[in-house]
This record gives sequence, C-alpha cells and structure tokens, in this order.
Amino acid sequence: MLKRLFPDPFIGWMIGAVLLASLLPVRGVAAAALDAATLAAIFSLFFLHGVRLPREALVSGLTDWRLHAAILASTYLVFPVAGLALANLFPGLLSPELWAGMLFLCALPSTVQSSIAFTSMARGNVAGAVAAAAGSNLLGVFLTPLLVGLLLSAQGTQVSFSGIWNIVATLFLPFILGHALRPLLFPLIAGRPRLTTFVDKGTILLAVYGAFSAARVEGLWSRIPPVDIAAVIGLCLVLLALILVATVAIGRFGGFSRESRAAILFCGSVKSLASGVPMARILFPGAAAGYVILPVMLFHSFQLIVCAWIAARLAAQNSPAMERT
Repeated sequence: MLKRLFPDPFIGWMIGAVLLASLLPVRGVAAAALDAATLAAIFSLFFLHGVRLPREALVSGLTDWRLHAAILASTYLVFPVAGLALANLFPGLLSPELWAGMLFLCALPSTVQSSIAFTSMARGNVAGAVAAAAGSNLLGVFLTPLLVGLLLSAQGTQVSFSGIWNIVATLFLPFILGHALRPLLFPLIAGRPRLTTFVDKGTILLAVYGAFSAARVEGLWSRIPPVDIAAVIGLCLVLLALILVATVAIGRFGGFSRESRAAILFCGSVKSLASGVPMARILFPGAAAGYVILPVMLFHSFQLIVCAWIAARLAAQNSPAMERT
C-alpha cells in the first residue's frame, strides 16, 4: 500500500523535512547558517551535474530536432499556457503566493532520472529522452526565471531581475565549471554513485527544510487553511491531466514513432524537483519560498504515481510477448 502511495521513498523524506521545519524551525543566526549551507549544496549539486553529463548527450540533442522541439514545447510552452489559463479561470481559488507557486511549477524544466526511467520502462526512445532531459535542464537555468517573471507579471506580481542573475551565477556557472573538469573528475564520480545521490537528495532536503522553516516562522500554516491545500492538490491533478492529454496529442498528431511518443509523454509531462527547489530558494527568498515549493512537491508526488502506472501499462502493451501475438 505504501509503495503505491509513495513509489519513491524520498517523498517520505521530504514530508519529514516539512514536519521537522514545522515543529523545529530555525531562526536568527541558525537560519542564516542554513541558508549559506543550502547555497553551497546547490553549487555542489549543479557542479556534479556538469561533471556527470556526457557531452554526447548534448550533441545528440541536435540530431532529432523534431522530438526535442516537441518536448521543449510541452515543457516551456504548453505547461505555462495551461497554468496561466487556470490562474485566469480561477483567480480567487488560491492566494497570490500559492498561485505564484503554481506558475513557478509550470516554468520548471523536465526531470532527468524519472523521465528517462519511465521512458525506458515503457520501451521508448531512451536516447532521445536522455538528450531531451539534459537539454531541458540546461535551458531551464535561463528559461525558467524568465518565464516566471513573465507569468507573474501577467498576474500583477514582479520578480526581481537580480534573482535571474543569481540563478545563472549559482546554477549555470558551477555546471559549466563541472563540465569543463569532466575529463578529470568523472572517473572519480562514476565510481561513487552514492556521493551524487547524497548531494542530490541532501540539497533538496536542506532547501525544503530552510524554506518551510522560514515560512513556519512567518506563520505559513496559519495562513494556509486546509481548503487551500485541497485546492492546490486539485489544481495539480487537473494540470497533470491536461499535460498528459497534450503530450499524447503531440505525439500522435505529430507523426512520431511509438518509441518517440513515449519519450514525449514522459519528458514533456514531468517537472524537476531537483532543479525547482534550489531555484525557488534563490528566486523567492525567505518565507515566500515555502509557498512556492508546496505545489512543486505535491505535483512531483502525483507525477511519480501517475507516470509509474502509465509506464507499467505501456510496458505490458509493448512487451515482446504482446508484439508476437
């Protein structure tokens, strides 16, 4: 039962970080020290991403341009349009802070590990998924803060352009540095998979704990009634359903092969928690990050559950035994 609700045990760790921040939030000097540690962890995270990413994955992204254009359009066009449409249709359903979180979610890049894993499970175009996920995350360093600024401006909320520069300095520069040092460092990193897993998940937990600590000090839970949390859950599910329908339509009407349709479905319908939480901590300082991260965490949980089920169904339909019958 627990595995069905939480296919990734890390979801439980994130819930634990939220509960810990709600019960034991950090304040004052401790909060400043945690912010510094979180920024250092974010730098390390994207440095390791640069070390791990094969240059071939970036180059291969240029070969099947139709596939990658379809995935990028879903990630950075269909998602934002759907989010903005929901915000305009139901403006009073959420507070401005939670709508900012929903729109921020729509501007995030695709996941790397999950989208590739689901594409592989469904016997789809894994090479295309690898290149698309890598390209989405690299472009997201620039596109996400710009899209967030545009989406929130349309809602009457402003994002400081200094936050965009902070994203580039904190995420893109360490990525480039790590990629430049890849020939020297990759043999060391490749033999220590637990190190990269520890940095990946540890960074997210630090950022989640810090964001919800600041939000708890500012009275987050007293400001978000249960009905608003239920509304966020409902909107996340509606958004996921819309995007799944859109990615299926893009794959079918675009004339893509079955393997490429699977890559479009799973790369185009998921959003990166690993990139989203650090970006939220930089773009939305203090308690605001807690409001913004909440929809990202909820959507991440739902996308894992729903996409795992879809991938299993596609795997059964596309199994060698089925293909011979």
